[in-house]
Amino acid sequence: MNGRPAAGVSIALSNVEGEILFSGSTDADGRCGKLPAVGTGRFRLTFAVADYFRGLGIILPDPPFLDVVSIDFGIAEASGHYHVPLLVSPYGYSTYRGS
Repeated sequence: MNGRPAAGVSIALSNVEGEILFSGSTDADGRCGKLPAVGTGRFRLTFAVADYFRGLGIILPDPPFLDVVSIDFGIAEASGHYHVPLLVSPYGYSTYRGS
């Protein structure tokens, strides 16, 4: 939304059973380098976007249009590189498999 990395977004990584494998927040570059390596399977990344926007002083409706964004994704190759970017505003988002 602001054309810069989103620092301080709370995120969680979980498996399909709902077990949380990691929780933390993004760094100054909008990345989370402390995510653990995982094998093949299905996973979910959850981003607390409404809290992030409120922290920037953006006034959101109650309830916000986007509160938490969850991305369900699969890893087919354990040795592959998987980068899951989230581009987000208070009213929309997109994601893709990055490089």
